[in-house]
Amino acid sequence: MHGLAMEHSIYLRAADGQGGLRQPGIDTMEEAESNSHRIAPASATGAKADAVARKAATGSESRLTPEPEERLNEFFSHFAAAPRALLMLDYDGTLAAFRVDRFTARPWAQVRELLNLIQSQGKTRLVIVTGRPPREIQPLLALEMPVEVWGLHGAERLYPDGHSELEQATPAARARLDELAALLRRDALGGLFESKSNAAVMHWRGASPQKAREIEARTRALFEPAAQIEGLRLLEFECGLEIRTGRNKDGAVTAVLDEMQAAASSPFPAAYLGDDLTDEAAFRTMNSATGPHLSALVRRQWRETAADVWLKPPQALSEFLKRWGETGSRE
Repeated sequence: MHGLAMEHSIYLRAADGQGGLRQPGIDTMEEAESNSHRIAPASATGAKADAVARKAATGSESRLTPEPEERLNEFFSHFAAAPRALLMLDYDGTLAAFRVDRFTARPWAQVRELLNLIQSQGKTRLVIVTGRPPREIQPLLALEMPVEVWGLHGAERLYPDGHSELEQATPAARARLDELAALLRRDALGGLFESKSNAAVMHWRGASPQKAREIEARTRALFEPAAQIEGLRLLEFECGLEIRTGRNKDGAVTAVLDEMQAAASSPFPAAYLGDDLTDEAAFRTMNSATGPHLSALVRRQWRETAADVWLKPPQALSEFLKRWGETGSRE
């Protein structure tokens, strides 16, 4: 059977209609990492998986059903029979490890080669959805063919031919973002300030826990009143906070799905892979797609998520992309 035989790649679906992935009895990422040996691996199916899951569930076994291999096999069987498919991927934390200096965040081993293969087959529309300005992706990813990128969490679209479209902020929102940028260039509150064309962003990745809490508190005191202005909203992500305007990642997923649906003569398989809190809305949107679909949390440590499956990088991610390439090569 062709599947992801990774120790920590798991699938747990709530059977009571709540949906999403949940590791039963686990409240924090640290607990999840230390208890990951208790959860059914993706390669464990049938009675063995049920036994592992029951042992892990600590009283929640009636609500959760492990079905990792089945879910993936179902998706890839649809993919094998389809003429076209959609693969949407976050970048930082998904295709590449996080770096304090984001310009050194190169893809995990094998990712570039596997994505080149997928692109060369001509069957898959490959889309990167990232919080970065979209033009930062190609120099880092360095694919042989230009890739479509929805940057700034979906607010700016960069086409493969190089032209781009940016959602425009309202005058009031733009003025407030400019004011915040001027303030934070003078005093970054102890964090790392990033100015985007549609946002002001504060990062505290790499700071000590106490320092991170201090930076977050000071940032919220500055950003939350500004978020009351029409057109501005807060976006929380891991180790940072952003005040922004424009489309989010779920809007990018909706737009691409709608485009492909309008041109498709039959249902097409679609998948979204991401790691961050900002990807959760994208997972939920992908989960509501009418055709065959899959959402995957790509992350070294467990957390609760709306995604269908958990892929622990880099190996489980590479196995997934390899399977995508192998399936796409079949006639």
